[in-house]
Amino acid sequence: MDNRPIGVFDSGLGGLTVLKEIINLLPGESAVYFGDSGRAPYGTKSKETVVKYTFQNMRFLLNHDIKMVVIACNTMSAYSFRQVVKSFDIPIVEVIQPGAVTGARETKNKKLGIIGTPATISSGAYDMAVNGIDSSIEIFSKACPLFVPLAEEGREWWENDITLRIAEEYLIPLKQSGVDTLVLGCTHYPLLQNTISRVMDKGVKLVSSALETAKVVKNTVTDNNMQRNVQLKPVYRYYTSDSVEKFEPLCSAILGTEITSAERVDIEKY
Repeated sequence: MDNRPIGVFDSGLGGLTVLKEIINLLPGESAVYFGDSGRAPYGTKSKETVVKYTFQNMRFLLNHDIKMVVIACNTMSAYSFRQVVKSFDIPIVEVIQPGAVTGARETKNKKLGIIGTPATISSGAYDMAVNGIDSSIEIFSKACPLFVPLAEEGREWWENDITLRIAEEYLIPLKQSGVDTLVLGCTHYPLLQNTISRVMDKGVKLVSSALETAKVVKNTVTDNNMQRNVQLKPVYRYYTSDSVEKFEPLCSAILGTEITSAERVDIEKY
């Protein structure tokens, strides 16, 4: 038994899609969430910058006596995961392998689409992960750099005509390639899932790295006997490096519950 919280961090709001799935699968667990919206998006930044930010985020969360960490960002997972695992003695879950495993399992015609930030796509992390599972799968990747800022703009942007037109520009080539499964290789992208579904054929299976990562978190907690005392009420704490006034309503919209206790952090101190 371990009553300490689970730490979750992302470049902004996208990691809340992971946290939401964790809460659904592990309703008794407490959590500390940090969203680095003040420096988002990460997907257009250099590897060196992303690694620096990842380590700062890790050090911030470790100050909250967490029992494990979830890197709820595909860009950070692609660029920083191996270094972070070597540097910190704590269970760490990333988001790429879970999505790759499910994508490889779900595709029936061996044509798998992967969308993500420019950094995630250019890293080749998903290609390597999928090829390690099934080298016969043909991978069609596409960077969608505008999806993250659109997701961060708020609910009114998730399904409007502008977002639909941008999604068509990005996704129609993937649709024409004949993929039957599409991995949403960024935790922000489930916020745009309805728009993405409108562009792709109804028969195309969408794989959320958020849900698949939450399943790995649950298994990690269970397999290591890290469950929280079920008689204790879970506690959730939220932090952002940007405006709390902007963060709280978007956080509430994503999680489906009102959040009014977020705090602003000067992440550069870490």
